[in-house]
Amino acid sequence: MHSGSLWRSRTITFCGQPSREDALELQSALWYVRKFAKYLVCLEIKLWNPYNTAFTRKFQVTLRGLFSHLVKCNNCLVSLSIKYLALDRLIWRNVVRAQFLKNLAAFLKRMSKRLDYLNLKGARVTLEEGCELLNSLSCLTNESFLSEINVEDFFSLHLPVYSSTLFHQTMSKFHSLVILTFNYNCISDDLLNILGEHSAHSLCTLNIKCHIHDPHGQVIRGVSWANLAKRVPKLNVNFFFERVMKHDHLARILLVEIPVRSISLRSCYFTHPDWTMRPTLTNLLPVYWHVLQKLTLELNNDHELLDDDLLQLILSCRRMLFLKVWAFLSVTFVERLLQNRAEGKCILTTIKVRIYTARQETSEEDLLLCNIYRKFKYLIDSELNYFVITYPMV
Repeated sequence: MHSGSLWRSRTITFCGQPSREDALELQSALWYVRKFAKYLVCLEIKLWNPYNTAFTRKFQVTLRGLFSHLVKCNNCLVSLSIKYLALDRLIWRNVVRAQFLKNLAAFLKRMSKRLDYLNLKGARVTLEEGCELLNSLSCLTNESFLSEINVEDFFSLHLPVYSSTLFHQTMSKFHSLVILTFNYNCISDDLLNILGEHSAHSLCTLNIKCHIHDPHGQVIRGVSWANLAKRVPKLNVNFFFERVMKHDHLARILLVEIPVRSISLRSCYFTHPDWTMRPTLTNLLPVYWHVLQKLTLELNNDHELLDDDLLQLILSCRRMLFLKVWAFLSVTFVERLLQNRAEGKCILTTIKVRIYTARQETSEEDLLLCNIYRKFKYLIDSELNYFVITYPMV
């Protein structure tokens, strides 16, 4: 039980309203982390459903003790994940919030020389607080050599981070980024230049989330993306759009110079009579025919039929391997797609389709899907990760 190889990774889960089993599991996890702290390489802390100020106070005190113990005993922690803190919620009283951020910043400072991966997704801090936390990673040497950082939803909603000189100064201290996950409201010409200047030798992936409530009206020059792509020839950019569906908004973001590997467009069941998907499928996305490998669409397109446009897009993207579509489609779309795959006109390896229908009864569509599966069973069983169902939207 004292073998170090058993205690390299640990997850500690704090539940807002824990069952007896949850409480025992938390006590056990905390005991083992303290007992075998010197072996810990990867630490994940989960915060589920915090429901009142007393809970967040207890969480803050517990982590203060845990951080202090790790600083004294651990010399090998390289991965830290604390997701969905949601520090902008009212259950975090100002004094508790301030003390927690102070403790976390001090811990990051002490661990910064060894830390290689940091995930603070969903922290929801102010611009000044966020930059202070990130700066703590470079306090000792004025440089940070983290290879991967996830700061998606790190800043509070509605913040135009892209215009902040403080944020640019903070990001200029990261000199070995390989994977950066963040929000589109952080992107500017200056940030792209900073990434190209300081992490060109290491950078591989940018994961960018764009949410309807985040500012995304800034103008990014195509030449800035082109320069970054030139400096980082292996760069892959993955976009995740949530309720940002209008063509003019997307056209301002999806510039032809970006080496886009993956695009996810989710309307989250929302729809609008002025919104149409067709121009995006026919004008915007085809410019990535030579690089796009993964496409995810979750649409409430009950006002327009997209079968032909979507199929044409898939066939034009010669490197597309992954397709996930939740939308109003006809069952024949699936048959046509599989027929083209069987004829070698596309190279998809994953097909996941949820066919929305306005009818409660779907037995007819389900029978057709069964017949299609039997027709292409040889292909599906041997070459595809395949999942297709109907889904009533009534």
